[in-house]
Amino acid sequence: MATEAFAMAGNTAAQGQGGYQSIIMLVAMFAIFYFLLIRPQQKRAKQQKELVAGLKVGDNAVSAGGIHGKITAVEDTTLTMEIATGVKIKMNRASVTDVKQ
Repeated sequence: MATEAFAMAGNTAAQGQGGYQSIIMLVAMFAIFYFLLIRPQQKRAKQQKELVAGLKVGDNAVSAGGIHGKITAVEDTTLTMEIATGVKIKMNRASVTDVKQ
């Protein structure tokens, strides 16, 4: 009976040390998620915001829907894009995903 109690006491000491290991693993997992998922997404969002802020008349742009055209007018939240001769569409500035030179 005494050996069983001693063995159980040893187990609780090992579990106490495991608590530190689990905290370290939790911090390591958060760091991995941050550097592999969160940080790159923030960088892409910043690049998209800079792209939308830098739109100007005459740029050849591509929309999120894959429409290619030339920007003919830029307003606060919208822009007008000429997709063919005489065919103009009005769209949100945020829907522009790329600017071609």
